[in-house]
Amino acid sequence: MGLKVEDVKAWIMKTNEQIQQNKEYLSELDQAIGDGDHGTNISRGFQETVNKISSTEYTAVADLIKDWSMTLLSKVGGAAGPLFGTALLKFSGAVQGKEEIDYGSFVEGVEAGLNGLILRGKAEEGDKTMVDVWSPLLTYLKGREALDADDFEEAAKAAMENTKNLKAKKGRASYLGDRSIGHLDPGSVSSYYLFSSLAQVIKEEGVQL
Repeated sequence: MGLKVEDVKAWIMKTNEQIQQNKEYLSELDQAIGDGDHGTNISRGFQETVNKISSTEYTAVADLIKDWSMTLLSKVGGAAGPLFGTALLKFSGAVQGKEEIDYGSFVEGVEAGLNGLILRGKAEEGDKTMVDVWSPLLTYLKGREALDADDFEEAAKAAMENTKNLKAKKGRASYLGDRSIGHLDPGSVSSYYLFSSLAQVIKEEGVQL
């Protein structure tokens, strides 16, 4: 069985827990190379999402993910809200009409989300942005026929940690040039929380992807 509505709800809740627990850390990362508000902004958006979905009944996973995306688009300022919101909106479009998300649908969702990120942020892999987690993970997923949660989480972590070695070419961090090397990209860290939370839900709920 793939990801059903209750599994996606658990995914959102667990991601929110990670974001709230690491809110100050995310802002500290952003203070080093950006505006310093990533943790504050993204934590507000995810908490608003939890408030929204907790009081709403869903029968389709696409509708739930669309509400997630629209809440982030409307509640999160800076770059994080539009980027996360666009990625999830494209993801929801890719799984429209599905009763549950199977492996093929999940890969299509990640690919659509990545394309949304690239279109919205005008970034490509290697620019030290969220793309540097989403793009390697898509390559990872396309090389397999099923998802091993532990392996998937490790792949997401390795992609996130690799942003420390990159020179920023987009956003405020790009003004630092070579001095951006040695710092993690905060959007990549929050993207890692997104995917590592999914890996936890898959293990805890016995989801087969």
